[in-house]
Amino acid sequence: MPEPIRVGMSEIVVARAPRVLFTLGLGSCIAICVYDFFLKTGGMAHIMLPDSSLSSANTLTNRGKFADTAIPDLISSLQKEGAMKERMVVKIAGGSQMFNFNGLNSQVQIGARNIAAVEKIMAELGLKIVSRNVGGHVGRSVYMDLETGNVTIKMLNSPDVIL
Repeated sequence: MPEPIRVGMSEIVVARAPRVLFTLGLGSCIAICVYDFFLKTGGMAHIMLPDSSLSSANTLTNRGKFADTAIPDLISSLQKEGAMKERMVVKIAGGSQMFNFNGLNSQVQIGARNIAAVEKIMAELGLKIVSRNVGGHVGRSVYMDLETGNVTIKMLNSPDVIL
């Protein structure tokens, strides 16, 4: 069995079965997993922030950091591999509120803002999120099996969740 491929923070990775993509320690970040079941090809983006307007023009060197740039890039990369939008299955995980800020404004709630941004961008692209494990106050690690399309979520002191 081939080695799993780690998707680091702000990275976008596309691969084919029998590979497994994984990312560790999601807090407010979100793992966007997109899979073409016919080709057994999938990709994962590990986004940190909702949109690139939060970055100065000089720092937009890593498009994988932002939902509004990473998601279109992920979809485009999959299409270059032959994936078709009508076969794409989208699953997301992450977006936790890891710390309690008691009444601070919503700007601090990056997890909730990331979730909203991912949902909005997917809708704009005509892609439906079929399964999710988001929000709450726990960190997650995500494993995407490109043989089956299953996405396994691991959380501390909790049973695994399979999307």
